[in-house]
Amino acid sequence: QVQLVESGGGSVQAGGSLRLSCVATGVTYDRMGWFRQVPGDVHEGVAEIYTIGGNTYYADSVKGRFTISQNNLKNTVYLQMNSLKPEDTAMYYCAARHKSRISSPAFNGFTYWGQGTQVTVSS
Repeated sequence: QVQLVESGGGSVQAGGSLRLSCVATGVTYDRMGWFRQVPGDVHEGVAEIYTIGGNTYYADSVKGRFTISQNNLKNTVYLQMNSLKPEDTAMYYCAARHKSRISSPAFNGFTYWGQGTQVTVSS
């Protein structure tokens, strides 16, 4: 059974930091990513990381403030969020792309999703 379990969300004032974690079990993946969604809007790719090699990609809105990292031995991916802004407020979801030889653009091809963790940034 595939499970992606996020943790680390919460409420913080603007300028603060949070670290999200996601543990993946039951799936062989080649990329992990973080997405976010506010009510009434589509989900937005925030950051992703390749399991092999560690290449990373970020949305322009978070470059220089967020850092994605991984611990492959623990099947865990992290999202360090610094200098948070009120516009970062959203439900954050962890996602995994099933290992495949078929390539896909950044933030595409993710098959498995966690339940989400809420991040709220107050001004």
